[in-house]
Amino acid sequence: MRLTILGSSGSVPAPGNPASGYLVSSPGAPSLLMDMGPGVLAALQKIQDPTDTHVAFSHLHTDHCADFASLLVWRRFHPYAPAPGRNLCFGPTDTPNRLGRLSSDDPEGIDDMADTFAFSPWVSGQPELVDKFTVTPFRVVHPIQAYAMRVEEHGTGATLAYSGDSAYTEALIDAARDVDVFLCETTWGPSCEGKIPGMHICGQDAGQIAAAAGVKKLIVTHVPPWADKEATLAAAAQYYDGPIELGVPGMEMTI
Repeated sequence: MRLTILGSSGSVPAPGNPASGYLVSSPGAPSLLMDMGPGVLAALQKIQDPTDTHVAFSHLHTDHCADFASLLVWRRFHPYAPAPGRNLCFGPTDTPNRLGRLSSDDPEGIDDMADTFAFSPWVSGQPELVDKFTVTPFRVVHPIQAYAMRVEEHGTGATLAYSGDSAYTEALIDAARDVDVFLCETTWGPSCEGKIPGMHICGQDAGQIAAAAGVKKLIVTHVPPWADKEATLAAAAQYYDGPIELGVPGMEMTI
């Protein structure tokens, strides 16, 4: 399993850093793109054919899904390399409706993605077979329907968990239990002081979750441009004594 971070900025894109986009790949199969915030499609073009990927959404806030409409344009209308067939798309129940409104020509209409993506809604705890991976969603706490994802590669047994966006919840510990790499959002910065309930987590939370889950490596991500990244890493390290890195665009690792 190979992880490539296409974008890791939180809430909004930053100069040189698209919003959320994480590409998981394995030789001989389409990739899996987890979230597709503003700027992610441009970053994806540097890595591979944008049509050769399945897409999985943690939730439907714009910093996680806004580039999907542009991907549909590429897949349908590229003059010499459109998508040769359908790929898979997973997400919250309302994904076809909400994203269909982004790409519809009719202001009141909904663009049907069924010509180029086969959509399945997440069911919390129900594993989904995605080529060389099994992806299991875990319902988490956010103002809209949101999921963490646990990805397991067949054959190698490599594991990855992605928090999506969430307030602190035991479901994140379940999703990340004993994984090789945990991609965890820390939108609130270093401290949880003054944190709005039910929204995001901070560096302290990320460290506590990683420690409780026994993860082998923590990658702190979804840090907004205005937050102190080094202080956020340090806050996580107060609770988690394993290896910690800041997720940055272009980061690649084999798991």
